[in-house]
This record gives sequence, C-alpha cells and structure tokens, in this order.
Amino acid sequence: MTLTTLVTAAQLAAQLDNPAWCVVDCRHDLFDHAFGRREYAKGHIEGAYFGDTEADFAGPKSGSNGRHPLPAREQVVELFRRWGMNNQTQLVAYDAQGGQFAVRLWWLARWLGHSSVAVLDGGWQAWLAHGGRIGQALPQRPTGSFEARAPLVRYVDASYVLAHLSDNRTTVLDARAPERYAGEQEPIDPVAGHIPGAVNRFWQANLADGKFKSAAELRAEFEVL
Repeated sequence: MTLTTLVTAAQLAAQLDNPAWCVVDCRHDLFDHAFGRREYAKGHIEGAYFGDTEADFAGPKSGSNGRHPLPAREQVVELFRRWGMNNQTQLVAYDAQGGQFAVRLWWLARWLGHSSVAVLDGGWQAWLAHGGRIGQALPQRPTGSFEARAPLVRYVDASYVLAHLSDNRTTVLDARAPERYAGEQEPIDPVAGHIPGAVNRFWQANLADGKFKSAAELRAEFEVL
C-alpha cells in the first residue's frame, strides 16, 4: 500500500510495526519553538521520530530570506537517511495543529522526488481518539539509503511572485487567518497586510472537525476563488 496524500489513524495503526513505514512527529508552535520537542518527550506515536520545523525543515536565515527558508536538498536527504529511510519507505507526518506543520514535511519529501508520503488525517488528536499506541522512547533504525530524485513539486521565490502580480494566469493565495490578511492583526511578521492581488483562503477552511474535507468538496471551494 502506497499513500500519497492522507492516512487515517486506523490505517497507520495497522502498519505501525512495518519497517517500511517511517512516522515523524512535526508538532510545533511558532511562538514557542521548544513546544514540539517537549510534547514529543511527553509522548508520541510509538516509533515516531521528531522533525523540528525550525532546525530540520528550514535553512539558515540571512535576514532577507523569510521566516522558514528552504533547506538545502542535501540537508533533507541526510535527515531522511538518519530516519532510516530508503526510496521505498512510506513516510507519514503528523502534528497537533490541523496539519499546518506536517504538510511542510509532505512538501519537502515531494521536493526530493518522494511520492510515498502522507499526512495523518486529524493528527495527534485523531491518534489519541483511535487509541493508538504511544511511546516515549527514541526510535533506533539503521541508517537509510535514501537518494533524491527529480522534484514532484515546484517552488517560486519572491522575485517570481513580483514579476507575475499582473499575470491573470497566476493566482497568489494567502493561507493565513483573515485578520492577518486584512492587516488588522499581525503577531509575527514586521509588516501587516498581504501581497497585492492575493486571494485569502484560510488554511483552516480546508478542515471539518479537525480532518480534511473530501477532495470533491475542496475542489468545489477552490474553483470559486
């Protein structure tokens, strides 16, 4: 079984002892960077590794490259190998924040050409509700042989966005909360507001009761943006 988008708690529980699966805890808090590690130490999905949004999933900050610049591909390859992954491994990412941090690992895996990656639908809360096994021990796996392949996703930089602001074939989507988009509230960034012409679609609108809406429902909602 290969999963490329979402995995349910029941599906994951059935594969938890499968050495071909790798589970990563991506819990994080933008205001408290130690939150994820603390929660991981208290208890995590049994056998899961911890992935640090600030240290593992981002590169060095220069002061002009954003809050979470992309890491070097080689950095992520080495991380995957430390998790015992090879190119056949089914990777599963989860968090406790509706997927907003787990999806970064999902994207990074696809950036390295790895399609067998899924986000736990409902995250940590769904795992607890399912009665899934919880542990505190650090996993021990032999170093993996993962190799990067051609990217399955494309990324753009600020220069690209600036050059395409007037292109009617390009839609800039702002996934932040409406009050941040409107510039009414800005708890993190130094400047309030949004990119000119950007459309607001709060990422939480993709969820219903903490889990992702159906593909058909999401498609219908995105088509009217």
